[in-house]
Amino acid sequence: MAAWTVRLARQAEQDIADILAWTEEHFGSRQAGVYAETLTLALEALTDGPGASGAKGRDDILPGIRTLHVARRGRHGRHFVVFRTSEDCCIDVLRILHDSMDLTRHVEI
Repeated sequence: MAAWTVRLARQAEQDIADILAWTEEHFGSRQAGVYAETLTLALEALTDGPGASGAKGRDDILPGIRTLHVARRGRHGRHFVVFRTSEDCCIDVLRILHDSMDLTRHVEI
């Protein structure tokens, strides 16, 4: 099975920068590094495709939207990777949002 390509939208890249800046400010650079690794591992899991372990269809947000919580494989975290699939085995990561947020208010296509 071929690996899927994961592409980050500009807003997802900004989300990561904001998350890591906030984490460093509140918990220090070491914890920001740990959380950066947690986010990276979640994104890498998407190379398995939209059916990656823990990914869920979220048509309640918008048709074709899926999410993957970053808290997986013993890692802790409070964010969802919000994504959709596109042609040629591509995963488009739209946002990375805190799990306390109303996801429907922050996802646009």
